[in-house]
Amino acid sequence: MDYQKEALRKHREWAGKIEIKTRAPLDTAEALALAYTPGVAAPCLEIEKNPDLSFTYTRRWNTVAVITNGTAILGLGDIGPVAGMPVMEGKAALFKAFGDVDAIPLCVNSKDVDEFVHIVAALQGSFGGVNLEDIKAPECFYIEEKLKKLCDIPIFHDDQHGTAVVTLAALINATKFVGKKIPDLKIVMNGAGAAAVAICKLLLSYGCRNITLLDRHGAIYAGRDNLNDVKKQMAEVTNLEHVAGDLQTVIKNADVFIGVSAPHVLTPEMVRSMNRDAIVFACANPIPEIMPDLALQAGAAVVATGRSDFPNQINNVLAFPGIFRGALDVRAKEINEAMKLKAAEALAALVTDAELKADYILPQAFDHRVTEKVAEACKQAAIDSGINRV
Repeated sequence: MDYQKEALRKHREWAGKIEIKTRAPLDTAEALALAYTPGVAAPCLEIEKNPDLSFTYTRRWNTVAVITNGTAILGLGDIGPVAGMPVMEGKAALFKAFGDVDAIPLCVNSKDVDEFVHIVAALQGSFGGVNLEDIKAPECFYIEEKLKKLCDIPIFHDDQHGTAVVTLAALINATKFVGKKIPDLKIVMNGAGAAAVAICKLLLSYGCRNITLLDRHGAIYAGRDNLNDVKKQMAEVTNLEHVAGDLQTVIKNADVFIGVSAPHVLTPEMVRSMNRDAIVFACANPIPEIMPDLALQAGAAVVATGRSDFPNQINNVLAFPGIFRGALDVRAKEINEAMKLKAAEALAALVTDAELKADYILPQAFDHRVTEKVAEACKQAAIDSGINRV
């Protein structure tokens, strides 16, 4: 199939991947009076007295905003917010199909981060959560941090945290399969953008101790030139031995490679220089850092990619529908680190020890158990953290 040609045909046919349907009957004068004026005044006045009742009297409790400024749309880069609309609609469709979450795509025509923050914060009363989507680094870090301070609903940048949750789940099971322990792993991460930083932070929270990040200039370490503020922060908690050099140098004797970077940057020779039973997560899309067959031939024990046509797909759809489902069900004020860690553990646990294989370390995207189990874990973590409203 020519996916590009067929996708254009189908998008023209669909004329949009989502739509709005009414839940209230509007087939009689009485029904109209209840759903709209004069009856609608009653819930308005109750919400005026207690804004939290908006979660009771409106669909806010189950509605998420999927918001972008179009600066990092998939692998296409800065193509603008309007051109990003098909992706935002697609993400909204995934929310509904996998988590029964109503999601509204919003494309904000502004690269001014403070203006973007102001717009999103001003809209928060319409939503139970915000999913930031396809916003380039380092601006995405600033936007998320500011919104978390201004909003009392979950602010979640899926490119960061959804990716991180699924990556951690994959690593838990890959490590179990090869018989190594999380704290003992030497991990090399190629890429230092939004996803890489979030993955690194979550792995550190889970107990990984030895992580080295690389950007296009090589290994990141404290005191190195050409570091933005985010990279400087990461340099304080990673690569504590201040190892310098390129990927070929740093990857020697590593246990794990995690790539969120560019095609073909990892060679078979580099894989052969890693420790025995190496784990390779080559997640650049659509072309990974190394093709799976080459990595396996070079001695990797477990290989994962971001693609659906290879085993072990690290796919955000395994995480974000369940995370938001759980957060919305308890009306959480945020999605915190504990929720992300529990989501990763729940996802990993869906592959039993008996099922665990080199080419099966994560459940499939269409496994009906995924959203339910991830949601349950997130709900309980939110309650345990005291950030739930119900």
